[in-house]
Amino acid sequence: MTAVQPAGSAGPPPAGPDLRLAVPALGCWLGAFLATSPRAWRAVSGPIGAASAAALLVAACALLLLRGRRRERLVVAAALLGLLAGSAMGAVRLAAVQGGDLRAWARDGASARVVLRLSEDPRSVAGTTSGSSRRGSDTVLVRGRVVQLSARGRVLRHGPPVLVIALDRAQLWRWRTLLPGQTVRTSGQLRAARQGEAVAALILARSPPRPVADPPRAQRAAGRLRAGLRKAAGHLPAGPRGLLPGLVLGDTSRMPPELSDDFRTAGLTHLVAVSGANVAIVVGFLLLLGRWCGVRGLGLPALGLLGMLAFVVLARPQPSVLRAAVMGGVGLLALATGRRRASVAALSGAVLVLVLLDPWLARSYGFVLSVLATGALVLVAPSWADGLSRGGLPRAAAAAIAVPLAAQAVCAPVITLLSGQVSLVAVPANLLAAPAVAPATVLGVLATAASAVSPPTARLLATVAGLPTWWVVEVAQRSASAPLAALGWTSSVTGALVLAVLTVVAAAAVRRVRAHPRLAAAVAVLLAVALAVPAASPGWPPRGWLLVACDVGQGDALVLSAGPAGAVVVDAGPDPRLVDRCLRGLGVRRVPLVVLTHLHADHVEGLPGVLRGRRVGEVLVGPYDEPAGEHVRVLRWSAAARVPVRRTTVGERRQVGPLRWEVLWPARVIEGEGSTPNNASIVLLVRSDRVRMLLTGDVEPAAQQALLRRWRAGPVDVLKVAHHGSAHQSARLLAALRPRVALISVGVGNDYGHPAPRTLRALRMLGALVRRTDRDGTLAVVGPRAHLRVVARRR
Repeated sequence: MTAVQPAGSAGPPPAGPDLRLAVPALGCWLGAFLATSPRAWRAVSGPIGAASAAALLVAACALLLLRGRRRERLVVAAALLGLLAGSAMGAVRLAAVQGGDLRAWARDGASARVVLRLSEDPRSVAGTTSGSSRRGSDTVLVRGRVVQLSARGRVLRHGPPVLVIALDRAQLWRWRTLLPGQTVRTSGQLRAARQGEAVAALILARSPPRPVADPPRAQRAAGRLRAGLRKAAGHLPAGPRGLLPGLVLGDTSRMPPELSDDFRTAGLTHLVAVSGANVAIVVGFLLLLGRWCGVRGLGLPALGLLGMLAFVVLARPQPSVLRAAVMGGVGLLALATGRRRASVAALSGAVLVLVLLDPWLARSYGFVLSVLATGALVLVAPSWADGLSRGGLPRAAAAAIAVPLAAQAVCAPVITLLSGQVSLVAVPANLLAAPAVAPATVLGVLATAASAVSPPTARLLATVAGLPTWWVVEVAQRSASAPLAALGWTSSVTGALVLAVLTVVAAAAVRRVRAHPRLAAAVAVLLAVALAVPAASPGWPPRGWLLVACDVGQGDALVLSAGPAGAVVVDAGPDPRLVDRCLRGLGVRRVPLVVLTHLHADHVEGLPGVLRGRRVGEVLVGPYDEPAGEHVRVLRWSAAARVPVRRTTVGERRQVGPLRWEVLWPARVIEGEGSTPNNASIVLLVRSDRVRMLLTGDVEPAAQQALLRRWRAGPVDVLKVAHHGSAHQSARLLAALRPRVALISVGVGNDYGHPAPRTLRALRMLGALVRRTDRDGTLAVVGPRAHLRVVARRR
């Protein structure tokens, strides 16, 4: 007999999410995290730690058996089982890489000959290598498993995973061309990996890789298809040319560094990482095509599974791609069924299985963000979309707003741990970019497939894909250049927790405000004004600042105040993103002059960050054009921004607003005594508000002594200490200058020993107030002269 529901009855309330698997999944995650965490491993490795852990476990079991209701006991039991499973699997996997002869050889720095099978794509890492002033993709990292390793007269076969680090520029291209699954032979020095890492040792490669066995056919096919897409997109402008392979396959090898920085600031980095969204777009398109072709019933899931497997092969079956495939499947399930119960259970099951298979995922930021984004999609976004649609928005528009808003709100606390900032343009940027992402991805996949059979067709498809890709590039660039695109935030666990609490409070406040239309309208106007008007962090920059030494790591980037929103920039540091962030924080939009004291990478590689989105008058360089590669890059960057490059001469005097300066050096090029480029550094004597400041670049004692002979040195108020405070200083010049304030621009934990203790002692003996960017952060010298002080702001 069928029950009839009474008229007007609302029916049973919708079932909440199924959290039964979530409890053991979270317990497993926590157990794996603790088992693979160096601190936790050290804590329980001793007898006291092990006894404490056992006592806690026994107490939890006793509490479980003696108290609580049946449902509560089941929850605690599930959590404990997950915790035990995760910690046991993590401990077993960790023990496999922590013990054995290889670990001992690595601690001793032994030399080794190794045959290994690569387990992932080689990754190019940009940055200044140890002991080098050059910057760029000058390091290649690749993981692999030992097939055979010879060291100390012994041979190890079928060993644990290792990480190869290739530093020799002459060999880098050979490492970059390798494919996962390929077996190669090389030699190098073993180095110890950190406690808790997923590899048993590091290998600093000394010889180029020599192929021993070819990669599997699937990897070779994937490599040809990826190369085919890069070739098909080769005629596009630089931005779309580098972005299209990133959208489709996560291949960012051709993305300009400036565009990568813009994506990071705009909160769009997830678009160029292989994620569940890529899988959902590709498989979703395939399912729509299958429906159009008449596929029904069980054929659709089979087609979706086939498409997912094909995408995994194309994007390379490595851990991040497999994780993306699993999360993409969960997202598709959520979108296809609309059943949150099933979606949450599927997500929990995916977390449980993935963490058990790879316990190191428990400590992966990528995994955390992937789980949080998928959870936001299945738990938060639907209710937010319902609320927006009840407020009058069409359902499609409500969903389009709710999805990126929920993902940003949930992921922002974790992102601050990585970037040290909160993107204020991420939601609008994602909303604007979203309509172009799916067409660009689908067309890119079609171009990739077509490249194997018809390169002209692939080129045509890539050309069409270039239009939506261009739109995404425009959104990223314009969003990143907004007046208040990102807000600096402490990159600590405490900062992440504070942001999470603020997010919850803000979400609750929005619910209350939404019930009062007039108040909601007033809040919307205030937010629009706050975002549109340029603003800096509270208390920054300090009023009356004259000179700022930006915290850009191991390098120099100095900013001299030249009136409202204007500044003269002396050197640009090694990283465009860091100097750009410093200038934005100071509100600098106009740069009449950029002075590059010399052409070492730690002074010039950040130039694109200075040129980005600002009116720049000219770039001033010295007489020495070495290193030649950096000179060419400076000319290319300046030409692209239509900024003239000019050489300076000794005695040149200029003035911009309250700022006046004179070029004191180089009067000649000194060769054979120290570093020639360093000794050819431009030295400036700057005056502002009666404050005398000497900026010395990287001049070494030979140039310092010559400068002292040419120029009647007198006391200065502020000294930018030469060469990051190295030991190469002229005691006579320091004594003649007797600075009141000494600024040292230097990177944390640098390999050069900067600043030198004896230089610090000499400055303090002269009565100078010494401040350094590695410990104090960005430094602002604030006037007037009678009350000179230094205000520090940590990055």
